[in-house]
Amino acid sequence: MFQRVTIPESDVYHLLSNERRREALTVLWEFDDELTLRVLSEQIASIESEMTPAPRPLRESVYNALHQTHLPKLATYGLVEYDPDRKLVRSNPQSRSLARYMDTVTPVGVSWGEYYRALGIVALFAVVASLTSLPLFSAVDPLIIASAALAVFALSTVYQLSGSLTRSLRSVPALLKQYLP
Repeated sequence: MFQRVTIPESDVYHLLSNERRREALTVLWEFDDELTLRVLSEQIASIESEMTPAPRPLRESVYNALHQTHLPKLATYGLVEYDPDRKLVRSNPQSRSLARYMDTVTPVGVSWGEYYRALGIVALFAVVASLTSLPLFSAVDPLIIASAALAVFALSTVYQLSGSLTRSLRSVPALLKQYLP
């Protein structure tokens, strides 16, 4: 069911230590088809600059770094298929197993996994404290605490997914430019 990474873990961390390689994989995972190097570099430059289109010098820098360094390195490990002559790239299915090493970080600097774990522990403690009539907690019905915790989980999930959706929508103009005349 789960694909195992055949790359040594130390190499995985080395590969993912570079932000452009992480962004390249993330962008490639969003598309089922192959992308041109230009579209990929424009996507990454837009993410880095938070502007669409990104400034030309940044787009050129990203393009050159991807072409000369990052994509060949990812291809060496079998994570992407890269044709340097045609300037086409696509992710290999094996590369998706690296997503677990790239846990997304919340705006406060903790991973979403850590955030949800902490939220669950705090909610469980509050419910148990209410049920055992601890001071301050006994005044609140455990059902209200549980409902509030579920609401916070739901709102957090919507917030997290809206961030992913926003990143995906940023790629639409580049796709249109690639496939429409």
